[in-house]
Amino acid sequence: MVRIWFKVIKDNKIKRQYVYENDEKFIYSHFSEYIAAGCYALDEATPVIIKNHIMNFAKYNSVTFKQDDFVEKVDFDKLTIENLDR
Repeated sequence: MVRIWFKVIKDNKIKRQYVYENDEKFIYSHFSEYIAAGCYALDEATPVIIKNHIMNFAKYNSVTFKQDDFVEKVDFDKLTIENLDR
């Protein structure tokens, strides 16, 4: 099962949050699809995902996307994603 907690943070406060859930087994090749689905539910831009983001998520069960990770302008300081299923 996939359970990922999305937190939109501005001024060190959680402004919005969403828990993405999917019944399939977590597959790293689907990581960008999980992120896109969570960002769509929050009505936020999807960040550019690089190998380092996936490695941090695998190693630390969380990853933080800062404003520089987005092509579009975003109105928050960072987007933090945590794996709740581990």
